[in-house]
Amino acid sequence: MAQKCVDGLKYTLFVFNLLFWLTGCCILGFGIYILVQNMYGVLLPNNPSISVGNVLIIIGTIIMVVAFLGCMGAIKENRCLLMSFFILLLIILLAEVILAVCLFIYEPQFEKYLGKELQEGIKLQKNDTLILWNSIQQKLKCCGVYNVSDWQSAVPSSCCEDNALNCSSTQKYFKEGCLEQVKTWFESNFLYVGIGIICVSIIQVLGMSFALTVYCQIAKTSRSYGK
Repeated sequence: MAQKCVDGLKYTLFVFNLLFWLTGCCILGFGIYILVQNMYGVLLPNNPSISVGNVLIIIGTIIMVVAFLGCMGAIKENRCLLMSFFILLLIILLAEVILAVCLFIYEPQFEKYLGKELQEGIKLQKNDTLILWNSIQQKLKCCGVYNVSDWQSAVPSSCCEDNALNCSSTQKYFKEGCLEQVKTWFESNFLYVGIGIICVSIIQVLGMSFALTVYCQIAKTSRSYGK
């Protein structure tokens, strides 16, 4: 009976990690596509590596590596791979907790730094960056980082409430800045964001528990055969 439960955990661990691996492949592929097509610019000019494409590539790669270790460790009953999977999940979980605590403690400093960096990005007026800003402003119905004054030269049409081709002083701009709109959205959806984070954490803890259970059972079986 105990062996059947362990087998069930093993195959459950394999299926879940297979799905995560396929998800990682999709994220990685999308990130590479964005990077190759140069569709979106860099919002933070002093940190050019932090772009949409690069972030997606990093996330997709991490998911693929962790999921691969989980899949192979479960189906092959390899203790080394299972322990590596467990350790990586533990590191990721601890990193998420540390990041959340740091963001909570240093929120004003982080917001000030982010706002300054975004303003620097607007000043550069690069074509690919403008494409990204136009997309953000249209979706969030905002203008600039804090307000329309962030656009020191030509104000893009995405800042206009009626989305006109050419903005002028007689037209109405969106009064809210995009940074404030993001904060407002986050605060209004805080419950759903919190539930999502908790669900992800639970999945990670369950994955660690399953991996450790299978690992211990394999070790126990090996000792039994050794006798």
